[in-house]
Amino acid sequence: MRADFPGRRLALTLALVTTLLVTAFAPAGDPVALEPVAGEPVAGTAGAASRVPRPVAAYDFEHPVPGDPARERDRGRSGTTLELVNGGAGSRVGDDERRGKVLRTRQVSPTTTGNDDWKAGVYGPQGVPTLGAFNGARQATVMGWFRMTGENPAPNPGTPDPDDRYNAIGLAGILSGTSQGHDVRALLELITVDGEMKVVALGRRVDNGSSQTFAADADWRRILPPGTWVSLAATFDFDAGTMALYRDGRPLPGRYVVPGDPWAVDGAPEPDAASPTDPRGIKIGGSYPQNTQEGNPCDCRMDDLMFFDRALTPAEIMSQYRRTRG
Repeated sequence: MRADFPGRRLALTLALVTTLLVTAFAPAGDPVALEPVAGEPVAGTAGAASRVPRPVAAYDFEHPVPGDPARERDRGRSGTTLELVNGGAGSRVGDDERRGKVLRTRQVSPTTTGNDDWKAGVYGPQGVPTLGAFNGARQATVMGWFRMTGENPAPNPGTPDPDDRYNAIGLAGILSGTSQGHDVRALLELITVDGEMKVVALGRRVDNGSSQTFAADADWRRILPPGTWVSLAATFDFDAGTMALYRDGRPLPGRYVVPGDPWAVDGAPEPDAASPTDPRGIKIGGSYPQNTQEGNPCDCRMDDLMFFDRALTPAEIMSQYRRTRG
């Protein structure tokens, strides 16, 4: 047996104390590891980052495609390039509260039917392969920062009534696998529910099937006061048949709008998942990202939009809020 001399015991004690001190004061790291844009340094890859999912797609509107500023590079893991529809590079604007650039979306011609609304998104009539993480996904999260800056809901020029307005205000969502540019798999939006505009999460598990809506109880103008930046998130669990809404990292009380089992999750087979199809794209600030028609425009500013293929936990939602609020 090797003798345990006093000097050796002292050395071991000092080594243990040093290890504990280094561990206690080590930086926690970025709570979400965004896929780095080519040519940029990798940051926040230690600690909690390894335990939090990377977004499938993420946009901060600080990364135009080189040589094509009307498109935005994806900082998520999928590489899904975003089109800045109609507004082009001009839809990246400075803001008095957010650092750098943010996205501006708006209705351009409130009295004329056309295709000039500023919005963003991507569309593929056969599906968008880079969004394959949502093909057969069991969960999803849509989140970002939003600021109401103008007249919402917008006038609807598609009807003869000059006082008619759209019944929804488009924020951000993932299209279904059979979408015409409007139908969604997972959506964060404002929609009229029982005659009253509400902040909602709206999900469709099966392509061409029924959707379910989870509507926040509070008045939408309290949730999204004009001129105020607000973090919103919507989570979707297609297997459990549940959704949730969050404002500034905290859950929003609400209710399910459609009775029964619109997602058809009761009974076998298990588990339940979204249709095994690639989404046809992403829509932001209104419907029809392929720019074939207009619908539900939002006079808004948006920033740090993220799309996950998992329903983030309340703690993760709060972590994202804290990470992006600066």
